[in-house]
Amino acid sequence: MKRSIVLLLFVAVLAFAVAADTKGIGTLAGTVIGPGGKPVAGARVTSQGADGTMPKSTLTNSEGRFFFPQLENGYYDVRAYHSGAWTIWKHNVEVKIGKQTEVKLQLPSQAAN
Repeated sequence: MKRSIVLLLFVAVLAFAVAADTKGIGTLAGTVIGPGGKPVAGARVTSQGADGTMPKSTLTNSEGRFFFPQLENGYYDVRAYHSGAWTIWKHNVEVKIGKQTEVKLQLPSQAAN
């Protein structure tokens, strides 16, 4: 009886792992660059599904880097904000299973009024 329960649990865990793997995850990462060409720390970066769903945001680190880990396989739009200025949207950035997609976002020289 004990062996049957252990075997059943093993099969259930294995099935769950296979199901989770088929969904697939990847990472969206990049750098926010300021008008002078230097990385910008503390910029707010927003990503969302290309269809406008699943919005997320994060801040860049001291090196201007940002990361969105564990995103589902698919297409995303991403942009950044800092000191009153937005970057343009980068549309349809593809995130692939098991890969890290890199994006460079450039802030404009001055904020639009």
